[in-house]
Amino acid sequence: MDAALMSDTVEDIEIQLLLEALYQHYHYDFRHYARASIKRSLLQARDKWGFDSISAIQSAVLHDETMLPQLLDFLTVQVSEMFRDPGYFRALREQVVPHLRTYPSLKVWVAGCSNGEELYSLAILFAEEGLAQRTIFYATDINPAALKAAQAGIYPMDRIRLFTENHQLSGGRSSLSDYYTANYDRAIFDKSLRERTVFSDHSLVTDAAFGEMHLISCRNVLIYFDRALQDRAVGLFGESLARGGFLGIGSKESLRFSNQAAAFAPFVREQKIYRRKIL
Repeated sequence: MDAALMSDTVEDIEIQLLLEALYQHYHYDFRHYARASIKRSLLQARDKWGFDSISAIQSAVLHDETMLPQLLDFLTVQVSEMFRDPGYFRALREQVVPHLRTYPSLKVWVAGCSNGEELYSLAILFAEEGLAQRTIFYATDINPAALKAAQAGIYPMDRIRLFTENHQLSGGRSSLSDYYTANYDRAIFDKSLRERTVFSDHSLVTDAAFGEMHLISCRNVLIYFDRALQDRAVGLFGESLARGGFLGIGSKESLRFSNQAAAFAPFVREQKIYRRKIL
């Protein structure tokens, strides 16, 4: 057998065993994440830590629980920005918010909230549209470090220029600087933006439906799942949405081939915003 092919096969077995070990020992389930993405992340971890193999990572994580948070940082993608894809937020502002205004109270779920950029973007948008005081936000992620960062709401000042440009392009009605305090090289976002937010550990892989939401924003998460897990997650969103509620997904994602697609109708097709069918 070709040596390179055999090496790939051994690595694939090692990855499968590591993911099973994570599930059995720590109850983190990455077994249905897109394998190419998982492999890339594990090879990066292996090289950074100086291990000879992925099996060595498995041994280290099983015998030293302090390694787990570091491994989670590799396996969960924490790259985001405020008002990322401004057209999405403009569509929410101009086409979804008029429907949300008809409800006396609102629930919004940011699923896979990462370090909180999407949460604060939505909180600012809802504040600008006069909906903040009738809205409860739910921000969830499987990575405890990410949730802690989201709760803190502190970002490097060198990212603020991009955040500000995105906010303006999204149709922002105020200045982003109204919502943060500059402290040397950090921007600290106002605690009022998160005072009506519930931060929670929640897994789209293993956990149940999450309340009755009017808007769920889960962007650039499904692309890391295999098809079966994508179907499970979309089904979970359908169960968690009120009839007529809205679902926003990432620009490179689609419900088109999902087994759960029949529960949704495109609402703003070009921005990947869907609406749960009323009937």
